Amino acid sequence: MSSVYHWGSLVVQERVGVRGPAEHVGRSIGTGIRDVAAAFLELQPHLVVGAADGAGRMWASWLTGPPGFVRATGPRRISVAGGPPAGDPLAEALATAGTRVGTIALDPRTRRRMRLNGTLAATARGFAVEAEQVFANCPKYLQKRQPLEVVAEGAGVVRRGDALTPGQVRAVRGADTFFIATTAEADGVDASHRGGLPGFVEVLSPVELAWPDYAGNAMFLTLGNLTADPRAGLLFPDWENGSVLQLSGRARTEFAPDGGRRTLFRVESVVEAVHPGRLLWSTPEFSPHLGSTTR
Repeated sequence: MSSVYHWGSLVVQERVGVRGPAEHVGRSIGTGIRDVAAAFLELQPHLVVGAADGAGRMWASWLTGPPGFVRATGPRRISVAGGPPAGDPLAEALATAGTRVGTIALDPRTRRRMRLNGTLAATARGFAVEAEQVFANCPKYLQKRQPLEVVAEGAGVVRRGDALTPGQVRAVRGADTFFIATTAEADGVDASHRGGLPGFVEVLSPVELAWPDYAGNAMFLTLGNLTADPRAGLLFPDWENGSVLQLSGRARTEFAPDGGRRTLFRVESVVEAVHPGRLLWSTPEFSPHLGSTTR
């Protein structure tokens, strides 16, 4: 399985005692985009993209468009029409050929998600990604929502900083979903999802966050990347008003004697934005798995 997992993920799998299940689940990671995955992508109005900016900081960005703005254009290639809004921290990286990216498409209507990691190529209409890893995840910890309306106006970036404001602290504490972008340098970039009941992300201070690592698919791609490289980018979408909060910093994992795990994140840079053309969603129907989460 060395072609699927790098040493960081292997270390965490061994520590937690899930190498056997991880090997089994790892067989689902491929390089090709199946027809069912291509059809899923064309229905999505959002795509989360993780990458490093020119200074090496990791970010996760929220791309939006009418269904079809992301589509498979080959057995191992997706194309994205457009790009991030002006002022987004990944605007330059997502226009630069050779950028390593991780993407995740998540459909709140069906609790389905798909991840595709690879290398970016610039195109006349936006960018494309040549796939190196393609896989789906189970619907655990995904909240169900329904789309309501598209709001045309937006202010773009409204605030930058190096610590959370009181309003941003409230937004993080009230979040039930966020996305995390991580990297392991030569092994590329990955974008993943974290979900929980509001309050599952703790704000320890304006520059310190923590969240539990719930039982998942045993791959430990995110924690494995953080073992190899502490850089991380977080994205908190406000589903009901369309604003997004992007954080860049460094993270590490704490392993408790009882088997529990939590991730600690230190904020280094903050971007808050209200994008034009944003889609507003309903209040959530929480995942039934959240009643059985373990820490």
